[in-house]
Amino acid sequence: MLIDFFYTLRSAKLPVSVKEYLSLLQALQAGVVGPNSEDSYKIDDFYYLSRCTLVKDEKHYDKFDQAFATYFKGVETVADFTQDVPLEWLRKNLELELSPEEKAKIEKMGWDELMETLKKRFEEQKERHEGGSKWIGTGGTSPFGANGYNPQGIRIGQEKSRNKSAVKVWDQRAFKDYDDQQELGTRNIKVALRRLRKFAREGHADELDLPDTIRSTAANAGYLDIKMVPERHNNVKVLLLMDVGGSMDEHVQRVEELFSASKSEFKHLEFYYFHNCVYDFMWKHSRRRYSEKFATWDILRKYNKDYKLIFIGDATMSPYEILQAGGSVEYNNEEPGAAWLQRLTQAFPKFAWINPEPQGLWQYRQSIGVIQQLMSQRMFPLTLKGLEDTMRLLSK
Repeated sequence: MLIDFFYTLRSAKLPVSVKEYLSLLQALQAGVVGPNSEDSYKIDDFYYLSRCTLVKDEKHYDKFDQAFATYFKGVETVADFTQDVPLEWLRKNLELELSPEEKAKIEKMGWDELMETLKKRFEEQKERHEGGSKWIGTGGTSPFGANGYNPQGIRIGQEKSRNKSAVKVWDQRAFKDYDDQQELGTRNIKVALRRLRKFAREGHADELDLPDTIRSTAANAGYLDIKMVPERHNNVKVLLLMDVGGSMDEHVQRVEELFSASKSEFKHLEFYYFHNCVYDFMWKHSRRRYSEKFATWDILRKYNKDYKLIFIGDATMSPYEILQAGGSVEYNNEEPGAAWLQRLTQAFPKFAWINPEPQGLWQYRQSIGVIQQLMSQRMFPLTLKGLEDTMRLLSK
């Protein structure tokens, strides 16, 4: 039973032992998943069970996923972004460059039409295409493929964004956490953040209170009476939500400087990452963002309204990612990002959005306008004045 599956994992250089394989069989016989479980015959359940019993280290997850997909390919068809696209179709031989007049002539599809058309292309296409306006390929004006141009398409197999117009990205995305140890290029950021201060003395009394010591000693006929107080700290609580990956790669250095300064200035700082727009989960470590998710509902419940909510992101994306269920470039989200942004701003009355994109470009990005409306126009540029205005607003 499943012996071929076992050998497939071994051939993928996974250190799977016979004992672990027998443990998997025992779990199946006990009905952990399968016909005796509540949700019978779900391949996702078997995937998590087998990964739990056979993989000892998370560094092997990628190898396991590839081997699992190889063995079970064709067992379950999912109407999702899981279908393989032949790399030959996406080989970069040319990169299309069009004039503004030529770009204006290309019509864009609506969301539903785009998804339905992509499904048909997968059913019909049999070979690689280069140029043209219909098939999945490269260097053309088709809505599907890489290194071409379309005002509203699905990017497949391209190294990075070129026109910032894709509504879906058919790739596994690997992001990098921001470095909170980044040496600041200037002290101005820290000086600006200090406007958001609310000092309080809490905790163990470990600092000499000189005025009270003098008063108490004088009142005690000259006998020394030392008085101690807790150290004074900035008591402001900050919840920092940061956009990472994609178009934010252009702003990594400046965001890392802001992140590092924030960790230095705010004792009560909590942070999470998202990509483009907030949906139903966020994460703290980009390498483990699928295995260690933090549900947005849990974050809403965990922190009280005393926290100042700060978003950091360029707000540059397809408007569908904000307004459309299923609009995320990475997965089919059940609710639009706008719903989650509204919940967050309602839960934390003191909020603001800091945008590293040059302010002069905001008017040309439709998505930035949408986010500004959702943020009640509380969007500020990542400049010294922008940070000062943000801190001034949050301190009111």
